[in-house]
Amino acid sequence: MPDTITTLPELEALYGEINKGSLLKETDRIVPEYRAFIEVAPFVALATRGPEGLDCSPRGDGPGFVRVKDEKTLLLPDRRGNNRIDSLRNIVRDPSVALLFLIPGIGETLRVNGRAVISVEPALLDSFAIDGKAPKSVLAITVEAVFFQCARAILRSELWNPDKHVARGSLPSAGQILAALSPERFDGEAYDKALPERQKTTLY
Repeated sequence: MPDTITTLPELEALYGEINKGSLLKETDRIVPEYRAFIEVAPFVALATRGPEGLDCSPRGDGPGFVRVKDEKTLLLPDRRGNNRIDSLRNIVRDPSVALLFLIPGIGETLRVNGRAVISVEPALLDSFAIDGKAPKSVLAITVEAVFFQCARAILRSELWNPDKHVARGSLPSAGQILAALSPERFDGEAYDKALPERQKTTLY
């Protein structure tokens, strides 16, 4: 591909000086102003890396489901899922993680970089139980950097604008995707029909 940037000096020359506020906003701990964002966020994207490559996985629950233990530690429960455990496989071999918190209706997002360990301490798991069901593990994340991201991306995308929401029926369903990708006969229609109830009963 022609006209590519291949060195840091080229990149820095293209973009110019860093905005002063972009440096000022970064901390190495959870300050009260950033804690306020985490405590109302119902969604976070978790990025990890391992020998097979990178992974970015959605995590969501009630507002504040990521617990602030102290200014240097976040606790993230690993709720029931599909058992691919891509993120956890990576963390076992490389503890580096990045988090991106989103809050419905808010333009700014919050970014956290750190290092994670996978805890199965019974008391900790029980403290995250919902409807009597505890997560299988909890990520204990040591915070190394925290900063907010300005609202430009959310504003440009109009992410929270209900008039821009895409109708689910306009895209392939989960069953249709699985049927298309399956080398054998897969009943996508039956899968889609059972999915809402299956998701409801296996949420936790």
